[in-house]
Amino acid sequence: QVQLVESGGGLVQAGGSLRLSCVASGLSFSMYTVGWFRQAPGKEREFVAVIQRSGVSTAYADSVKGRFTISRDTAKNMAYLQMNSLKPEDTAAYYCAARLGLGFDWARGDSYNYWGQGTQVTVSS
Repeated sequence: QVQLVESGGGLVQAGGSLRLSCVASGLSFSMYTVGWFRQAPGKEREFVAVIQRSGVSTAYADSVKGRFTISRDTAKNMAYLQMNSLKPEDTAAYYCAARLGLGFDWARGDSYNYWGQGTQVTVSS
């Protein structure tokens, strides 16, 4: 049974940092493309970042580029989202998602097979 579990969310002041973690069971991140998405109240889910199966290729939403960094540790079967210079508009529930392989539209949430339950990030001004 595949399970993704996020952690690391919390309340932080604007300008602060958080590191989100996503641990997987039942699959190997070395074979999966892993994405981070977020959803704020009353808004649609949006793409944040992706790390391809290779572990080398990454991509970011323009809104987080230069502030967020996605990474993974295949030995621990974990993925991370380092978030720096946080802004109030980053407030949202953050989700990790995984899909086997590559060659799909990784910015679309419905491209992913597996999702975590989410972790809340709240940035105060």
